[in-house]
Amino acid sequence: MGISLPAGWQADPGRPFLSKLPVGVVAGCVLFFAGLAGCRSSVALDPQTPTVNLTSSSFAAGEIPQKFTCNGPGVSPALDWTAPPPAAASFALIVDDLDAPLGLFVHWIVYNLPPSTRKLPEAFPPQSQLADGTRQGRNDFGDTRYGGPCPPGKSPHRYRFTLYALNSMLNLPPGATRSQVESAIKGHIVARGQMIARYGG
Repeated sequence: MGISLPAGWQADPGRPFLSKLPVGVVAGCVLFFAGLAGCRSSVALDPQTPTVNLTSSSFAAGEIPQKFTCNGPGVSPALDWTAPPPAAASFALIVDDLDAPLGLFVHWIVYNLPPSTRKLPEAFPPQSQLADGTRQGRNDFGDTRYGGPCPPGKSPHRYRFTLYALNSMLNLPPGATRSQVESAIKGHIVARGQMIARYGG
């Protein structure tokens, strides 16, 4: 969704345009995005759910480099994980901002990754559906691809990468929302991996 700025205004390419707007306009935008992000919780898991080890060679000491954010090219980071239980038939990935002002803000959704997958390359393709059946959901920017961290202000935010190993594929079209994916994976999770990294503008 494009937003036209009034005449004489100029967006700062290094910062979100909200920092340039009057307080009243910012408040209206905040209320609008509240409807998109909401205060959503994660999928409840059995404490006995097996885990996979999820890591990223793109991050150093848990910090997200600018390359993977809105202040840089904004490409997706590389991810790697260990083998899931034999029952795994697909993987789903959800990336969200734990410190977004109005609740969890979704940056990336990927599902129906083949069970043989053990990594995602840096700069993952932006297509909503790939040749191997992998699909990408709609993030809270309104895009069906990775959306890099773009936190307001200077305080670092925590970005959570959660990988689910599932015992089935998801019967969802490309562009599914977080709530649709979380509803579809209930009762099908055979393992989970999680990683948290930080970024502050």
